[in-house]
Amino acid sequence: MTRVLLSGNEAVAQGAWEAGAEVGVGYPGTPSTQALEHFATLPDVYAEWAPNEKVALEVAIGVSLAGGRSFTTMKHVGLNVAADPLFTLAYTGVNGGLVIFVADDPGIHSSQNEQDSRNYAAFAHIPMLEPADPSEAHEMGAYAFGLSERFDTPVLIRSTVRLSHAKSMVATGRCRDVRERPPYKKDIGKWVMMPGMARARRVELDARIACLAEYAEDSPLNQVELRDFGLGVVCAGVSYLHAREALPDASTFKLGMAYPLPAKALKAFAEKAERLIVIEEADDFLARSLRSLGILIEAVEAPRAGELSPGLIRQALGIGAPTLRDAPSIALPPRPPLLCPGCPHRPVFAALRKTRAVVTGDIGCYTLGTLAPLSAMDACIDMGASVGMAHGIALAGGVGKQPVVAVIGDSTFAHSGITGLVNSVYNSGSAETIVILDNRITAMTGHQGNPVNGITLQERESCELGLEQLAKAVGVGRVRVVDSQDIPAVEAALKEEIAAPELSVIVFKAPCALLLREKRGPYAVDAEQCAGCNICVRLGCPAIGRDEGSGRAYIDESVCVGCGQCEQVCRFSAIVLPSAAPSSATSYTTGGAQ
Repeated sequence: MTRVLLSGNEAVAQGAWEAGAEVGVGYPGTPSTQALEHFATLPDVYAEWAPNEKVALEVAIGVSLAGGRSFTTMKHVGLNVAADPLFTLAYTGVNGGLVIFVADDPGIHSSQNEQDSRNYAAFAHIPMLEPADPSEAHEMGAYAFGLSERFDTPVLIRSTVRLSHAKSMVATGRCRDVRERPPYKKDIGKWVMMPGMARARRVELDARIACLAEYAEDSPLNQVELRDFGLGVVCAGVSYLHAREALPDASTFKLGMAYPLPAKALKAFAEKAERLIVIEEADDFLARSLRSLGILIEAVEAPRAGELSPGLIRQALGIGAPTLRDAPSIALPPRPPLLCPGCPHRPVFAALRKTRAVVTGDIGCYTLGTLAPLSAMDACIDMGASVGMAHGIALAGGVGKQPVVAVIGDSTFAHSGITGLVNSVYNSGSAETIVILDNRITAMTGHQGNPVNGITLQERESCELGLEQLAKAVGVGRVRVVDSQDIPAVEAALKEEIAAPELSVIVFKAPCALLLREKRGPYAVDAEQCAGCNICVRLGCPAIGRDEGSGRAYIDESVCVGCGQCEQVCRFSAIVLPSAAPSSATSYTTGGAQ
């Protein structure tokens, strides 16, 4: 065995590889992304990013049908997208083992909502494992495949943001399982979910869950730790670590399998404890489940929203006060997220602000166009929603005389925006302008490839999805591609397409600033030419600020990437490259207010 430092994401992928998973497929989404990225680096595997989570799970089902072991990854909102095949997969079961890794985001660090995926396990009747640390993630990542094949079921493994990103030492080095694949066998009663077959599989599903519940009674995944019986704690996942730190003397029933529950073992534990509580993040899934088993538990008034901590647990039990970690007493200045210096999305939002349009937005870096000073987005619900929402606003007669514009990114458009566009064309959408921001990468989750840029996870040969050709193919009559770093061209394109009476698509195309290897600059402000109009400041670039004393703009040369956006909006020729200075006598403002 070799001990290596791994995050929870990396550890679960390592375990899947050791179990002989052959194919990994998923869609990038924080906090789950690194699981598939790590899997892709391991030998003798095939890994790919799918356009969305539904497709990812369907690919994994195909691998399982053929007898291979498959590993699929997504974040909690991605499980919503994959729910359609998930629920029917519970009926069919598997051939080769199939494991679904889902990472929840308590505290909403990088998501549009907070969701507890344990509810999907109970809803779909699929077993769910819940590791507490990277070492357990590694063990369960391997264990789940045997469980899947033994009980003819997909298996969910749930992580949360702290487990996904925290690192600890993990004992790896087991020999990779190179078992012989189970043969493919034509079986329409198992795999073709027509009503007649599905009714029979529904009965099979109930029997399977009953067997799993009996298995859970003695499963090594669940651990009972007997200490002081004055207080008993039932918990799972990262909540176990918080509970152990907050209540070191309490006896604990640590659930490694969050569904189905070991009813007999839990009742036996409850009988020994004078007081019994449940410690869990997000939803009260375990508390409800225990009550449904007839187990009496004491209510704990811990916050349902956000992440737990030892201090919050102690506070909820009345045995401690909040710590600085739980409720910071120092009023720190806010640090709102900003588009990066040189981001090609900035000119589009600056131009959109001028149009006074109602802008329906989507999930990605460009969601930051909502914030001041750009303030150019009005809604953001989920991936692909911008296109459908813009169509809906138009159907409702619009909002006064304001135009309607949908903004969506390249990866998000491939994920779930295409069907929205097809719907608008099919139903004669006439008042919408669809803006696709193609920055050549899936940027917010860490620069993964997608169908639009044709970059695959393991750098296989591929081709780019042509957005212009696709839009025309589905019936859009007005389609144009514009360099999003060319501010006059951006403004002209928006003005013309918004005024057009028919549906139109604009593809604003320029690479993410972080992709550029060769950069100009940094720029500087010619203090003698600057009129203090602050138009450049209103671009919201982190490199540009306003000197409170003189009222003039300044550029932080350590941040500027030389994109030239500020130079284009300056009406006084006050923003220049110092290397192009007309004379050495000219005064320049760089590196902060001077």
